[in-house]
Amino acid sequence: MTTKSPLSRRQALKFLASAPLLPLGPALASSLLSGCGGGSDSVAAAAVEAPKTTASFASVSFSSMPAPNLTTPAAMATTSVGSTMTVNYSDASKVDYKLAYQPFFITGDRVPDGNGGTILAGGYVDIYNQPIIDSSVPASPRQFFSDSPDGTSLLTVPNAKVNGVKGNAVFAVVQFEYTSLAQDGVTNMYGRLPSPIAVLTLDQDPATGKLALVKYHNVDTSSVNGLWITCGASLSPWGTHLSSEEYEPNAFSAATDAQFRAFSKNLYGSETAANPYHYGHLPEVTVNPDGTASIKKHYCLGRISHELVQVMPDNRTVMMGDDATNSGYFIFVADREKDLSSGTLYVAKVGAGFSLDPNAGGAPLTWIRLGSASSAEVQRLATTLRPTDIMDVKTADPADPAYTRVAANGRIEWIRLMPGMEKAAAFLETHRYAALVGASMGFTKMEGTTVNARDKVAYSALQNCQSSMVAGNALNLPGNGVSIPGQLAAGAVMALNLKGGVQDTGGAAINSEWMPVDLKALLVGQDIPADALGNTANPDKVANPDNLKFSEKMRTLFIGEDSSQHVNNFLWAYNVDTRQLARIMSIPSGGESTGLHAVDEINGWTYIMSNFQHAGDWLPIHSAVKSTLDPLIKANYRNAFGAAVGYLTADASAIRTTKA
Repeated sequence: MTTKSPLSRRQALKFLASAPLLPLGPALASSLLSGCGGGSDSVAAAAVEAPKTTASFASVSFSSMPAPNLTTPAAMATTSVGSTMTVNYSDASKVDYKLAYQPFFITGDRVPDGNGGTILAGGYVDIYNQPIIDSSVPASPRQFFSDSPDGTSLLTVPNAKVNGVKGNAVFAVVQFEYTSLAQDGVTNMYGRLPSPIAVLTLDQDPATGKLALVKYHNVDTSSVNGLWITCGASLSPWGTHLSSEEYEPNAFSAATDAQFRAFSKNLYGSETAANPYHYGHLPEVTVNPDGTASIKKHYCLGRISHELVQVMPDNRTVMMGDDATNSGYFIFVADREKDLSSGTLYVAKVGAGFSLDPNAGGAPLTWIRLGSASSAEVQRLATTLRPTDIMDVKTADPADPAYTRVAANGRIEWIRLMPGMEKAAAFLETHRYAALVGASMGFTKMEGTTVNARDKVAYSALQNCQSSMVAGNALNLPGNGVSIPGQLAAGAVMALNLKGGVQDTGGAAINSEWMPVDLKALLVGQDIPADALGNTANPDKVANPDNLKFSEKMRTLFIGEDSSQHVNNFLWAYNVDTRQLARIMSIPSGGESTGLHAVDEINGWTYIMSNFQHAGDWLPIHSAVKSTLDPLIKANYRNAFGAAVGYLTADASAIRTTKA
């Protein structure tokens, strides 16, 4: 997401239909476009020969495609795109572009390693960068690879030079959240493997915007103790990939937890080598000019269920998704611009009036200061402290007034803080400590965050509004400010106004002009009785929103679903000015829409990155479609072990880039 800037003539739209390029180019900002395309002239020739005019870009809209159904089972079993994007201009002309989906690869493919060989896309490696082998089928052992690519950032690096690039070097950083099952189709592998993260070097054709994969590089994560369940991601304003570690392992039970012990075994070769306090943080990846990368892990943004973060235009204020039951809104304000290695952590208290009614007024937010620290300081604490050094946690009422009853991570606990351990608790036991100091830890499944910088509005996805959010539920503690009369399993997208001059609850000024001050529903899903296809949420509304990314130029909020209520998950486009919602892509049935990244401009071209996860992950809602779709998905995606990394593009058609 970029900040608002004046539109220039050189930012003329360069829409093109040669395969892997989204047809939004320099003119998304300013120049003219031809009426409806036509003819077979190349884009480069049209740009040279056509006379310039004075019409400027006005707006973008998307038509809404119908949801696929069993009359077209092939469309339900792949990435199906039936949307048209319309670009409108100041002289009342417009251009329509039919959209399509183009993958870079399917996980499990052999892709170029940049050195004349190949490498397994989405492949898992241990702390020594050696392949982790799936031996669940003894006759055919193979390297584990992910069926769940997630957060993706598309970016450029000054003075980039990579062998094989003939045009412009563009890089995509892609992380792989997990793999669902071993190849025997039975053994659960969720969270049991260290998450890989890769840099893709892409060759961008300057004349067409086409992107071609020329190098796949696995980032060495050994210096940060490997990565744990990397979910959503974002691009920092300074051009780095901000990753995530979701569902922080419970340090009090890690020693006996089968999942964490398996993770440690696969990473280190020992079930006891991994330290739970090393996970649940914010990794940052910096791409090098040669298509390699370095990584560091920031320990000072709180140890929570990091979904993804959004850095505000001040380069210092960071809003975080917290994908957990009993989650909260967390803000980190860095001490220095473009440097997340130290700062202050805050958590929100929700005032009266919280509602999922878009017509209701917003609930006010106030901010509790949890503490200030550097990453190095917290890392030292993580390495030297045991959980019981920080706090005593009981799962049954000790009947002792020294303990405080809290709801954290979907559990009721009684907590007693050890003397002098406020800082360690704030940064290593963040969920428990936030609940202890009175934060509103009542949300469920708080997913993606993004920002509309022009309007100073942030957006936040609540995948589900249930359990800890519902009045009367055991996890909904009175007084937390987050209470609805009944569940809305289909979830909601929330809007938060951003302002400066805010003080924390102790009366100290918060050094940011981008603090959320209220919380209001923007879009809500609708639970329904199961329809004929199996949907339990209205298929014509967003359900279970997850990935969120806002395009400043298009004035469009893109929303990717992680829904157990839609038979197919969808990618949506919502125009914040016209309030028009459009379904623009359908994900293979049983899969989840991930890896969303709206890129306003790279070398004059605009891209919408989009991946999917775990196609064919069948749930009870799929009972009417499974028998038809399962063989199709298995044929499309490596027996349902593969998933796509790619992006939206224009369909193959001749498109003129200037107005005749």
